[in-house]
Amino acid sequence: MNDLEKVKKEYEELSKKLSSNEVFSDAQKMREISKRHGELREIIDLGEQIEKTSRLIKENEKIAETEKNKEIAEMAEEETAQLQKKSEELQRDFKEKLFPSPASHINESIIEIRPGVGGEEAALFAQDLFRMYTRYAQIKGWKVEIMEENKSELKGIKEVVFEITGHGAYSSLKNESGVHRVQRIPETEKMGRVHTSTASVAVLPKAKPVDIEIKPEDIKVETFRSSGPGGQNVNKVETAVRIIHLPTGMAVASQVHKRQAQNREAAMTLLRSRLLQQKQDEEDRKRREERKGQIGTGERSEKIRTYNFPQDRITDHRINKSWHNLPGIMDGNIDGIVQDLKKELE
Repeated sequence: MNDLEKVKKEYEELSKKLSSNEVFSDAQKMREISKRHGELREIIDLGEQIEKTSRLIKENEKIAETEKNKEIAEMAEEETAQLQKKSEELQRDFKEKLFPSPASHINESIIEIRPGVGGEEAALFAQDLFRMYTRYAQIKGWKVEIMEENKSELKGIKEVVFEITGHGAYSSLKNESGVHRVQRIPETEKMGRVHTSTASVAVLPKAKPVDIEIKPEDIKVETFRSSGPGGQNVNKVETAVRIIHLPTGMAVASQVHKRQAQNREAAMTLLRSRLLQQKQDEEDRKRREERKGQIGTGERSEKIRTYNFPQDRITDHRINKSWHNLPGIMDGNIDGIVQDLKKELE
């Protein structure tokens, strides 16, 4: 019995359960079975599309081989190539839904962006990356909420922490973690020289209290006044919150909300997420030691990507692949990159 047949068998069994009085009278069980029933329907639809596409490929290949009319044969070859590409995409989606990774169920991610080397140009690049991810979220129909933002003197940012919520948000963006490098002529450059700057991106799964337990005695909570650009106080009341995790020395802060309680909750969420990511990183390191021949180390300190504006090229060094149309990419059209990374790195 192949995978699709197994799915169809389970689907039929659940269909019978949904029509039974036992399940109908139990609201919780009804929701659980209905959810799984819908997931299986999606997998079956994909499997049937794969089978249909496979049949069309065989038919076109036969036409291309036997057709005496050259023009018709060439059309069949072109259609075969298109169908093969579609088949690969369908099979990838089928595999992802049939064997979902743990990350695929995490719909909330926290992204941190900070400028690296390059001064104000690095801060401007960090702002560009922030805009790129928020535009991508808008295109996908995801929700964006800023948790912490510290702007630079010009139009850049010193730091931004934001949450993206939507179906598959974490699994789509988790491969963005690392050092991003830009090569371009800054607006302030009078000699026309190309400068190189960097910014770091960290993508965390949003942790809930059940994921990471933090004992009250393990944290130190401090309050301070919220600050605006340049460091001036913008609030006379100490609504901003800083939390220090004593066992690790990890410190987080939040000052975007008007109320201290909201900033405390935001800071706790960020702390839990960083601790969860730290735990996952340690598990990943152990797996990497056991598994040789992978692409790159996956460490966040590793330069993962270069944005070369003079050559209109973006290159991801982990999979050694390049894409063009930088203006479109910086405007949030990164789904092609996201999918290529999923295919090569996972």
